[in-house]
Amino acid sequence: MKKRKGLTLLLSAIMMMSLLSACGGKANNTAGSANSGNTDSSGAGKDTITALLPPVSANYQARFADMEKEFNALHPNLTLKIEPASWEDMTQKLDTQVNAGSPPDIAWIGASGLSKYAALDVLIDLNPVLSDEVKVDYDEVPMKYFQLGDAQYGLPAYMEIHTIGGNKQFLEEAGIDWKSIQQNGWTYDEFRKAIAKGVVKNDKGETSRYGFVFATSGVTSKDYLGILAKTAGLPDYFDNDLKYTYTSKKFLGLLTAIREMIDDGSMPKELSSIDAGKRWNMFLTGQTMITGKGLSAFENSARLNNEKIKANDGSAVADSIQVDYISLPVPTFNGADYIPTSIVDGYVALRGKKEPSEEHIKNIALAVNFLSSGSIAANYSNELFLTPITESARKAEVLEQFPRNEDNVAAGKAMMAKALPARTDIPTEQAAEALKIETEVIIPKLQALLADEITPQEMYDAVKAAAVKSFGEDGVVAD
Repeated sequence: MKKRKGLTLLLSAIMMMSLLSACGGKANNTAGSANSGNTDSSGAGKDTITALLPPVSANYQARFADMEKEFNALHPNLTLKIEPASWEDMTQKLDTQVNAGSPPDIAWIGASGLSKYAALDVLIDLNPVLSDEVKVDYDEVPMKYFQLGDAQYGLPAYMEIHTIGGNKQFLEEAGIDWKSIQQNGWTYDEFRKAIAKGVVKNDKGETSRYGFVFATSGVTSKDYLGILAKTAGLPDYFDNDLKYTYTSKKFLGLLTAIREMIDDGSMPKELSSIDAGKRWNMFLTGQTMITGKGLSAFENSARLNNEKIKANDGSAVADSIQVDYISLPVPTFNGADYIPTSIVDGYVALRGKKEPSEEHIKNIALAVNFLSSGSIAANYSNELFLTPITESARKAEVLEQFPRNEDNVAAGKAMMAKALPARTDIPTEQAAEALKIETEVIIPKLQALLADEITPQEMYDAVKAAAVKSFGEDGVVAD
């Protein structure tokens, strides 16, 4: 108990320090931020549920007023108050409200952040108030991403597979059978030969197009390694015996491959400075054949830019070319099986200083399910080119139809079928220690490796030393 309390205080302190340095005393938007936790004074049974939500899709926030009205029509005694947040300040705003003891009843988070708020003891277990009818509506794999132990701390909104994306024209010019790769995958050796074929040099011998560019800077600083590790035989920081896995020689093999793709010229030497925006700009302007990380929604982004180019619309990306976006699986390393990186985002239920009543918790559950299923989920999934994860959303009509590449749709289904459920067995303290190694050792060392300041062996040794210090010789994988 003392250890748990210490961890909670540590996380609180880290959050507060981060907030103080980031916002510099900026006033919080407190509209709808209070966890009401009580009934409305205007009548028995009346209640208000608050939610803090980001722009999940292009039109998601524009529909907030309609969503509030629809919820009230379904539940006349209940009011849903939604506070919008940007992606940039979503976490900061939520952490501010959590630290103040007055979080919203519902907030949007990535499932990977569940343990952080669980350690702060601000999450509400909805298991006792969710009906079997509601639970069975959700697909099992994404549902588990919002569980810790036996607790169901929220409901998933969508599940996405992180892929890589190719320019169809360039892939075919390089003789790459992308349709076969979509269905059968590819090994690192096959991938390395393919991206080498995608490199184009100008008359001066300078590279005008790279075979592969992955964003590795800024908010994407850990994505590259984390996504590749899944297909390198390291699906999680811990194996089934709860031993830390990045001490395996498989990790060294992956680091060696990451350096090789830069050294042979298939990727830019300046890779460590390429952020998500620059990576996408390079793809749309024909400076790379394959881009990462890939998302289903990028197919629609490329299509919309193509339409602007055809219409001579000045808002098209400068110097961009028409691109048919092709979804591709991440290659496998070390002879490992393909395990996709699943991203599950959704809604968590929160409590403030005041313990919410049982009736209020039931009302929160109603609102969480309302937001994450049916027509609301159908529409944001449709805009993001995702397959809904609830049966009710799959059956719901959408407001707008978009043209899709059917090969991408089939590839997405094939990759989604191999997604693993979330690990709910890793103790919170152990997960927090792994997160500390990620923040203090893995991310900075990866940047140094990409910049050719250290070797793969030096990065591997540094991560292993940190892991042994945290978990002991018996707590890490040795192979």
